[in-house]
Amino acid sequence: MTVRVPAKVNLQLAVGPLRDDGYHDLVNVFHAVSLFDEVTATEPGTPGTFTVRIEGESADHVPADGTNLAVRAAEALAKHAGQTGPAGHPYGADLLIRKAIPVAGGMAGGSADAAAALVACDALWGLGLSRADLMEIGAGIGSDVPFALLGGTAVGTGRGERLTPVPATGAFHWVFALADGGLSTPQVYGECDRLRADAGEEVAWPSASEPLMAALRDGDAPALGAALANDLQPAALALRPSLARTLDAGRDAGALGAIVSGSGPTCAFLAASADHARELSAALAATGVCRTAVTAQGPVPGAEIVQYEE
Repeated sequence: MTVRVPAKVNLQLAVGPLRDDGYHDLVNVFHAVSLFDEVTATEPGTPGTFTVRIEGESADHVPADGTNLAVRAAEALAKHAGQTGPAGHPYGADLLIRKAIPVAGGMAGGSADAAAALVACDALWGLGLSRADLMEIGAGIGSDVPFALLGGTAVGTGRGERLTPVPATGAFHWVFALADGGLSTPQVYGECDRLRADAGEEVAWPSASEPLMAALRDGDAPALGAALANDLQPAALALRPSLARTLDAGRDAGALGAIVSGSGPTCAFLAASADHARELSAALAATGVCRTAVTAQGPVPGAEIVQYEE
């Protein structure tokens, strides 16, 4: 059972005050883009066991044990299903993850793999759970997992896990500048809190940007580029100052908008067309400000089965 799942870019990430539980209230406008991981689930050699192998982009930086989010998702699904299948054997799965989404790149690759594992194991085990059920289980794994199941474009609130789909007209074309190494999401949030405290900033309650919503509805790429916003960007730039040069290079090459994706360090650039995206990607690669640059478009669907083998 093979499931394909997309990366996400945050068109807006508004970070509210720090809560007592250590999280922040967010308004997070997610947008699924055509960079995909694939997760294949097969019956394990030993019933009731879970294993994971990783291939592809930065595979050696992804945990291949029980801390892997895909394994955690599969185990959570088995617990939800009651552990034992109709034949009396405990649920288990051997998972193979083929990575193309950057690792620790602010594009929710780990959460995407968890979402794909939920869909793959649900089908492998014949559970027939609804997408809403899988999203509820996924929210317990990570705040970005439900969106990887939903796909498209959506506003996430709370920790980002409560989703409302957003209508978007047409396709938007993107270039993603991939950096060497990653950034720790908790570290970036911590730096955001530190910068705000040092500045004596009164943190406002987050809300969705109406200009951004209108740009999505109208399919207006220049307006969308102007409305991109990420409250974590100053923290990401403080921790990785070289990203400022990457953003400047994209703007100089004619990007309609430039932003750090999520907690970084991937930088996202909105292009006017597919041809413009290819030109922008080549220009970024030529400047040497990133490890590589890749093109994609969005919105695309969430996790979906692409291969089923009896």
